[in-house]
Amino acid sequence: MTQRVGIYPGTFDPITLGHADIIRRGAKLVDKLILGVTTNPSKNPMFSTEERFAMVQREVENLGLDNVEVVGFNALLVKFAQKQGATVIIRGLRAVADFEYEYQMAGMNQQLDDDIETIFLMADVSLQPIASKLVKEIALYGGDITPFVSKPVCDEVIARVEKLGRKGDY
Repeated sequence: MTQRVGIYPGTFDPITLGHADIIRRGAKLVDKLILGVTTNPSKNPMFSTEERFAMVQREVENLGLDNVEVVGFNALLVKFAQKQGATVIIRGLRAVADFEYEYQMAGMNQQLDDDIETIFLMADVSLQPIASKLVKEIALYGGDITPFVSKPVCDEVIARVEKLGRKGDY
């Protein structure tokens, strides 16, 4: 029997409780879920690729999922999925704006390889507002990010903000 492999790609800068929710749920849909930690030229990451990879790896270990693997990549998503033997791309959705972008991406990916399906998972209602970009912004201005990330990730973000010498205006 062929193993169903799925890819959940992202920059995970930082990995949030919303990401963890999609990872847990996505891992139930496939035999093997690969978290593709990638770069994105249009984003300005707070953490290096190596730091994000280590952060995601630790969070996956804390979730206790034995069918999830973390892999770094810097390539076209479809090419990465093909290389990993994946037939499914898992994407999380928070709002209509996410859907519009993800729908377009799914269409382009289908044009590149129609054997790879995209599955959209709606974020848990309590986690829908969480976005890595907003977590970083809140932290940079001295806000409390504990409702949005795990304790270890919170500590890493706060340490990075302190290293950057940023403290919010109060």
